[in-house]
Amino acid sequence: MPGSAVLVGGDPGIGKSTLLLQAAAALAARSGRACAYVSGEEAIDQVRLRAQRLGVTAAPVELASATSVRDLVDSLDHAQGPGVVVIDSIQTMYVDNLESAPGTVAQVRASTQELIRLAKARGFVLLLVGHVTKEGMIAGPKVLEHMVDAVLYFEGERGHQFRILRTTKNRFGPTDEIGVFEMTEQGLMEVANPSALFLAERRGEVSGASVFAGLEGTRPVLVEIQALVAPSSLGTPRRAVVGWDSGRLAMVLAVLEARCGLSFAGQDVYLNVAGGLRISEPAADLAVAAALVSALADRPVPAEAVVFGEIGLAGEVRAVSQAEQRLKEAAKLGFERAFLPPRRGRGKEAAGLPAGGALEVIEIGHLQDLVECLSSHSPDAPLRRHA
Repeated sequence: MPGSAVLVGGDPGIGKSTLLLQAAAALAARSGRACAYVSGEEAIDQVRLRAQRLGVTAAPVELASATSVRDLVDSLDHAQGPGVVVIDSIQTMYVDNLESAPGTVAQVRASTQELIRLAKARGFVLLLVGHVTKEGMIAGPKVLEHMVDAVLYFEGERGHQFRILRTTKNRFGPTDEIGVFEMTEQGLMEVANPSALFLAERRGEVSGASVFAGLEGTRPVLVEIQALVAPSSLGTPRRAVVGWDSGRLAMVLAVLEARCGLSFAGQDVYLNVAGGLRISEPAADLAVAAALVSALADRPVPAEAVVFGEIGLAGEVRAVSQAEQRLKEAAKLGFERAFLPPRRGRGKEAAGLPAGGALEVIEIGHLQDLVECLSSHSPDAPLRRHA
């Protein structure tokens, strides 16, 4: 939006500068109006080298290396100014009427306020890069997020090739949308089908693995959840979680023990969301339980099945939102079976699937039903239970 301010945060080296340089080049090529990329951390030649590697040197993007807000205001405060201005990063900017060093709370607040005032006066889009703390929050005062119109977080593991751009605030649109990108030698490339990317390295029928049909914003995403249960040599077994809530794992383990008779005592439990994605929705409970039961019994979950559903403390499986979209995404990727909570309707029409679809829907009303379904899939290996 003209005159808006957007704050982009992310870990060091995640690709914030690459993303915004590509975005500035694309916006300049589309609108025909010049864009300005101001770097307070790199020299102009360094930014130009990155632009050559990304193949965007033909775009009308003006480059500058500056840290003084006064100099920037003098250069941008005219009617023929750029349509988009990128500041990389706001922690390097300073106003000369404050004695504090750049990056302090006072300097970050004053610099942001001055640049936003100019953006609204001249009608250009202001994109600010923000550093993050060890906890993953944008460094500086929380008021910085209140001053801007949109806050975006650029997430991902540096060891993985994909990145997720997630919205936490947006005054001009919804906050339930994400962008998925893949980091390549030519920069960030849009991923049209994230599910295929997250499942690309998935192997066949391996115990302790299940496919979760989740939602990232309004986009259905299929991701593999992996569990490993191994005998522990410690007095207190380990519970290690990557990509999920550790407290929710403890709850699922307790329900499996209390309601289904499975024993995880003396066992180390490791849970991982493959690909580095972080899942927060409760709909992953049933997929986590399936992976845990599969790992405990050394029995694979059917490779062609997806799982989703929320688990209650009584062992009941509760319905989740947007089941139709999850099933459609699974059917599109060739899955043949789905374990899900009971639905109000019956038949494939209730799931929004065509009547002649090949996706078999198996309703799980209680967690014990899931254990029995996995037992019937491979009856030769009985589940270990309490004596």
